[in-house]
Order: sequence, then C-alpha cells, then structure tokens
Amino acid sequence: MIKQITGAILVLSLIAVYLCTFRVYEYQEAILFQLGKIQRSDYEPGLHFKLPFVQNVRTFDKRLQTLDAEPQRFLTGEKKDVIVDSFARWRIYDVVQFYKSSDGDPRRAGLLLYQKVNDGLRSEFGKRTVQEVVSGERGAIMKSVTRIANERGLDLGMEILDVRLKRIDLPTEVSSNVYERMRSERSRVAREFRARGDKESITIRADADRQRTVISAEAYRDAQKLRGAGDAAAAEIYANAYNSDPEFYNFYRSLDAYKSSFNSKNDILLLKPDSEFFKYFVAPIQ
Repeated sequence: MIKQITGAILVLSLIAVYLCTFRVYEYQEAILFQLGKIQRSDYEPGLHFKLPFVQNVRTFDKRLQTLDAEPQRFLTGEKKDVIVDSFARWRIYDVVQFYKSSDGDPRRAGLLLYQKVNDGLRSEFGKRTVQEVVSGERGAIMKSVTRIANERGLDLGMEILDVRLKRIDLPTEVSSNVYERMRSERSRVAREFRARGDKESITIRADADRQRTVISAEAYRDAQKLRGAGDAAAAEIYANAYNSDPEFYNFYRSLDAYKSSFNSKNDILLLKPDSEFFKYFVAPIQ
C-alpha cells in the first residue's frame, strides 16, 4: 500500500508540475493568458510557472521568417502591366501586438504582411516607367518598399527587415511593345550615327575636292610659269644663235624644212625652180 500511495503521489506530483510549469526557448516569445486575457509577455528563456486550468501560455517563434509571395501584376507609371515575384523577411517585433492583430495565426499574419508589401510595391511601381523598373532602379524600389512596409508592419507587431524582388516579367503584350520601342530607339540611334557619318563624309569629300582644285591650279600655274620660262629661254637661244650667224641659222632652218617636207616617198611639192625654198640647192652657203 505504501508503495502504491508513494507511486500515486509521485504521478500526481509530475502531473502538477506539468500543469503548473512551462518552458520558453531562446527563439520564442511567450504570452500568459488568464481566463482569456493577456497577463504577461515579458518572459525570458527558461522554466516558468502558471496556475493550472486558470492560466494558459502560447509561444511564438521570434526568429527571422520568410514570406514568399505569389507573383502579382502591378501597373507602372505608363499604365503598363508588369508581373512581380517578390519575398519579404520579417520577425515578431511586439508579440502582444502581433497576437492582437493576427490572433497569433501565422497564415493570417502572412496575409496581412503580404498586403502591406503589395501596397508598397504598387506605390513604387506606379511612380516609374517600365524601363526604369526593369533595368535601373531595383535597388531603390526594394529599399523604399522595405521602409514603407516596415512602417506599416509595426502596427501588426512585425518588423520587416528586407523586401526583395526575385523577378520582374512583362506580359506578352507589354513585352512586344517594349521590344518594339527598343528596336525603334536603336534604329533612331543608328540613323543618327549614319547621318553624322554622311555629314562627315560630305565634309571630307568637299575638303578633298577643294584641295585637289587648289593643287591642280597651283600645278597648272607653276607649269605655265616653267613653260613660259622655257619658251623665253628658247627664244633667247634662238635670238642669240641668229645674231651670231644669221646665214648659218637660215641654212639650218632650211634643212629642218627639207626634212619635214620630204619625210615620205609620196610627198609631192609643186614649186618653181627659182623658188626661195630651193635657195640652198642652187647657191651653196657662203
């Protein structure tokens, strides 16, 4: 009987300890309820006591958590649709406020957080064009959305540490418009470069033509000067030769005339025998 009573007391003691104590781990926040009302929430990690049947405890994970949202469609400043795939990293900031806002339900908390993040994304995407969203301003968008979502998430007892954009896609119809505009822009740039090239080509050709004309004119001028100088020198030589021995000069000129006149066997001259042309055939040079 003593052993049975001792065993029963031991079992009852263990049950009493189980009902009167609870443990809070390092990664948890705990709220103590008494008859459904919050009594305490400032528990440190360790073993704590409660009143059985009157008080109960709920624990919540305070570690960093990830909300991976479904891709959503947003409008840009150009009223173009983009499909955004994002995720947020958050943790419990105020466990009491977290419980009051979501009733401690992680799914409800995630839905509320999802709405806050989407509101921030919708606001930021509405300020920007498709090109800015896709190419250049992801960092600014994520930073701004994180700040806005965190400010709004504090009302839920949640701290949003980071919002990231995994992927930004364009619907098929928007992609076609964007690519067409990109092609138009590239074509415009190409036409501009071609126009610049044509302008430079015309300028270079015109300058080359001008230089060619100037060089040709200068060469013709120099040639005419040289030809004139040569003609003058030749005339001077002729004049000097004639003045030195006019008779020999006439004879020499006559020989040139004979050579030119009788260059071919078929050449025929009809002249009088006493013509001046046959002067040196009749009378030899003195």
